Amino acid sequence: MVTLSDIGVSAGFNIVSAMIFLIAFAILRIQPFNDRVYFPKWYLKGLRTSPTQSGAFARKFINLDYRSYVRFLNWMPAALKMPEPELIDHAGLDSAVYLRIYLLGLKIFVPIAILAWVMLVPVNATDKSLSNLSKEQNVSSSGIDILSISNVADRSERFWAHLVAAYAFTFWTCYMLLKEYEKVTNMRLQFLATEKRRPDQFTVLVRNVPPDPDESVSELVEHFFLVNHPDSYLTHQVVYNANVLAKLVKKKEKLQNWLDYYQLKESRNPQAKKPMKKTGFLGLCGEKVDAIEFYETGIEIAEEKVRVKDDSKCIMPAAFVSFKTRWAAAVCAQTQQSRNPTIWLSEWAAEPRDVYWQNLAIPYVHLTVRRLIMAVAFFFLTFFFIIPIAFVQSLANIEEIEKKAPFLRAIIEVGFIKSFIQGFLPGIALKLFLIFLPAVLMIMSKFEGFISISSLERRAASRYYLFNFVNVFLGSIIAGTALDQLNTFLKQSPSEYPTTIGVAIPMRATFFITYIMVDGWAGVAAEILMLKPLIIYHLKNFFLVKTEKDREEAMDPGSIGFNTGEPRIQLYFLLGLVYAAVTPLILPFIIVFFALAYLVFRHQIINVYNQEYESAAAFWPDVHGRIITALVFSQIALLGLLTSKKVANATPLILVLPVLTIGFHRFCKGRFEPAFVKYPLEEAMRKDTLERARDPHFDLKKYLKDAYIHPVFKCDDEDSEDDFSGIRKWEQDSVIVATKRTSRRNTPAPSKISQGSSPDIILLKAQMEP
Repeated sequence: MVTLSDIGVSAGFNIVSAMIFLIAFAILRIQPFNDRVYFPKWYLKGLRTSPTQSGAFARKFINLDYRSYVRFLNWMPAALKMPEPELIDHAGLDSAVYLRIYLLGLKIFVPIAILAWVMLVPVNATDKSLSNLSKEQNVSSSGIDILSISNVADRSERFWAHLVAAYAFTFWTCYMLLKEYEKVTNMRLQFLATEKRRPDQFTVLVRNVPPDPDESVSELVEHFFLVNHPDSYLTHQVVYNANVLAKLVKKKEKLQNWLDYYQLKESRNPQAKKPMKKTGFLGLCGEKVDAIEFYETGIEIAEEKVRVKDDSKCIMPAAFVSFKTRWAAAVCAQTQQSRNPTIWLSEWAAEPRDVYWQNLAIPYVHLTVRRLIMAVAFFFLTFFFIIPIAFVQSLANIEEIEKKAPFLRAIIEVGFIKSFIQGFLPGIALKLFLIFLPAVLMIMSKFEGFISISSLERRAASRYYLFNFVNVFLGSIIAGTALDQLNTFLKQSPSEYPTTIGVAIPMRATFFITYIMVDGWAGVAAEILMLKPLIIYHLKNFFLVKTEKDREEAMDPGSIGFNTGEPRIQLYFLLGLVYAAVTPLILPFIIVFFALAYLVFRHQIINVYNQEYESAAAFWPDVHGRIITALVFSQIALLGLLTSKKVANATPLILVLPVLTIGFHRFCKGRFEPAFVKYPLEEAMRKDTLERARDPHFDLKKYLKDAYIHPVFKCDDEDSEDDFSGIRKWEQDSVIVATKRTSRRNTPAPSKISQGSSPDIILLKAQMEP
């Protein structure tokens, strides 16, 4: 079993590692040649200039001001100094609300930890259950377990303290969740009310446009909305399958970078031999040719642009439809457009930065099949990952392994090696096993067909959370319990299994403590060092950068990574709530994580991360729901544990807690969640009215005309603009289109495309009346 000395060794390793990372960061950040690595956000905003442009040669690379080294830790108070309203203006509401998750963890667990240590730790520590159990049933235990509920004897009156604590923890957690949900909801509504004009406020994505033999998708969309939204429809942009073209554009940009590199190389030394390149695999074999001539040939993308423009197969049955007001867009996005609920499906368009263009080319009818395939794949991924989890748990239970492999005892019994293996190695091993998981889950989300980066990240986050819950939490408990009590299981009757498992579950807290220190202490401290972006930036700066634009592109500010960061936070909420009444020793380790992570990520959000999109905190209902799930599970776990302890009188009282918690969740869902999935018409009308009063002559159509054109068509060269101008001209300038269908359900004015005339709409209505 892991002992207090093993935990001390692990704590020492991780504290030293965290301090090394933080000190290294504090020194590296003040060096002039690292300025773009540790402050890229200010450069992207144009509010910071490079300190390497002037002064002595040495000063361009190394900070020679000794006073800077004296104050090298001033980044900590600076990270806390910026007030929240200013932070929202600087980094966006998503980033500010993301930080509030860490604050919520502190608000919940600091009072819970104080109460648990004052009330429960003395109750647990003063009983003698484990010492008696180890003599009678040969159950393994450690000094840490003395402080847990496992040390309380069966049927003891002491369990009333745990029952009271469970009620106190539940009510406090629900109270803080209620206040935070209310606060974030008000922040979101305030943000939407004061936010500047954005294209997605006026735009709706319409999918599953029904095919029509007489009209193109663009004509059909325009006709439908002129008929059904005659006073509010403004313009539209059909969706193109430009994925092949996007790959060509990306490949051309890559070749252009190589061309720039060789041209720069030749310009620096004109007298040298011309740069050569082999045309074979990876430039290692094949015919030698002039590198500049080879890359000047490039890739011709004009032909592919013409094909995308003219080929009807490249036009998807979907369109971005824009309206004259936010009110009209809200009405369209939140209502059913057709009597057939499977066609003309409307939803709010993501902001242009948030659109994941590749998935817009996936037919809507394929999405259900794709998501079913990924559900099955995720099930098997989760199931087979139990194998490495069991291996990790074997490292944390080395005494039991020694009984089965005694030849390893001579090595393992060395004090320092044993403490290192048990106190540090399991956490780092689990961290390494999980390192590629977020990328795999993001690929699965993309395959499912979600059409915005924010929805991709939220989907991957939900899968990551479920994976952590099943494998990292439940898998570690089940595998660890089986290894700890293997000898006991084999000798006792099946009727005694629940009692043994109930005693052993709290003993897994030692493994989670080691994991928290590896992931939550050293891991968070390593995040601020940004070692990978630091190395990549300097490699690019040395070999590829020749202009300020190249230097800006070499920066890699990254983002908060909701798909990886939020599930990690939720695991700590789960551990804290489950073990608060069981093993309070874990709570200080969790509090240190929340405090350190809040400090580190606040600094990163202010100075480094450049958020890819702004969803106005649309993820908060997911955050709230997962904390509620952790709270309910903690109550069920405590119920099972007290049942194994033969405390029958407490069972009905514990059963009340999940019922109350679920009822509380339903209340919050009905009270606050609509603000995150719908846009109130009252707010839309108010913002439209204010905007018309402030800027009555604003040309909204011009503002929206290029907002939702595929990025591959937004090129700087004039030829690319000319290739797409024909499409944009008639889609943007035509106001009314006469239908070509034989039904002759025409719009009320002549079309600029067909030049046909349409009968008066009033006359049509009169003819239809009996």
